[in-house]
Amino acid sequence: MPKIEIFAEDVKVSSRTMPGKDGKPPRTIYEQDAYIYCEGKFPTLMKVSLEDGQPPYAAGLYTFHGSSYIVNNFGNVELKKFGKVITPMEVEI
Repeated sequence: MPKIEIFAEDVKVSSRTMPGKDGKPPRTIYEQDAYIYCEGKFPTLMKVSLEDGQPPYAAGLYTFHGSSYIVNNFGNVELKKFGKVITPMEVEI
């Protein structure tokens, strides 16, 4: 289970506007910085998508919610390209 960490200084929403294509209006993307522990000694910076008006996630440890995974055309499990959700990690006893 991947471990994602949000630090206190990253409890904020940042936004960027993508220009519209083919006559479509521009859209604003809301996101928050987080760090994922993959391979290696240090975590890697990643972006967590947020909905318009959604408050930022609090500082703490998270993992991807089960709804963030799909089975692709080859029968393999992968993360969704859009709509990933994170959920707090349970504390191990």
